[in-house]
Amino acid sequence: LGQHRVTVGHFAVLRTVAIMSLMSEIVSDEDILSGIRSGDKSACALCIDKYGPSLYRLALRLMQNERDAEDVVQETFLNAFKSIDSFEGRSGLGTWLYRITYNNAMMRLRRPAPDTVSVDEKLDGAEEGYTVPQQFFDWCCLPEEDFDSEEVRQELEKAIGELSPSLSSVFILRELEGLSTRETAETLGVSEDVVKTRLRRARLQLREALSGYFAEQEGAVSRQQTD
Repeated sequence: LGQHRVTVGHFAVLRTVAIMSLMSEIVSDEDILSGIRSGDKSACALCIDKYGPSLYRLALRLMQNERDAEDVVQETFLNAFKSIDSFEGRSGLGTWLYRITYNNAMMRLRRPAPDTVSVDEKLDGAEEGYTVPQQFFDWCCLPEEDFDSEEVRQELEKAIGELSPSLSSVFILRELEGLSTRETAETLGVSEDVVKTRLRRARLQLREALSGYFAEQEGAVSRQQTD
């Protein structure tokens, strides 16, 4: 009987989670905002359920640490709920939450440094000075299944983690989270031209990093075939 009660309770929890997830997809951002402003705790829960996973992915890729990423997301929702009345709706709710997440992550990553010129900021407005990749293995044309392996995904995550925050944040928002150029610019507080420039630089650096990996894999396969 005790085991039966546990099983029933387990399914009740799963059912509640499923219902909350479905509701977060159905309920509009306007309804969520209205509920939060009126003090409805269920609206806060819907907001967390709807945007929490994507905000966590962004925070984790920026922080490279699960605990720090969780702290960043928690801070994000606390900050958002406290300042909900200041949200004017000029951007979408998701874009606003992305911006808070990014700012919170950058505050944690920022460290005191000598007065130097940021290479990223210097090159944002111009094409000159780009780092030319040393390797040009055409990994972009590899079969799609090559990107389905856990090893390849880990290599990609590693390469993203080695990008500077200004480049990784643009790549994550545009390529992984699917934000538009305009939404990414609003999230990061930069111009659309800056987003396009940083995205090109991020792709270039990732191409070089993954070129080395795929070149090694192709070499290993060739050696196996000749042995």
